[in-house]
Amino acid sequence: MKAVIETGGFQYTVQETEKIKIPKIDAKVGDKIKFDKILAIVDGKKSEFGKPYLKGYAVEGEILSQGRHPKVIIFKFKRRKDYKRKKGHRQHFSEILIRKIMLKSHKKTEQTKETKKT
Repeated sequence: MKAVIETGGFQYTVQETEKIKIPKIDAKVGDKIKFDKILAIVDGKKSEFGKPYLKGYAVEGEILSQGRHPKVIIFKFKRRKDYKRKKGHRQHFSEILIRKIMLKSHKKTEQTKETKKT
């Protein structure tokens, strides 16, 4: 089963036991986090898509580490004008292990069927 989640302004396709690097989340290593902005669920031949999000679904993960990506060099240059600027940037990230993709609870549908019968 796969899910498309949204976090930090980006979309990620995830499945259970997968590691992903997302923009930094303010939490400690070992904390469990829950993603509730689910855009799509794909389970074999069955798929569900949200408008824009699916309700009743969630993805649970655990923070493995916090770190920084390798440095990206920004170099500005204009020829013959003696204009050069060099800057560096390192983006912070959180490495997440996806534990499980939780599906809709069917308790609500069972209760509504029981009330309709009586």
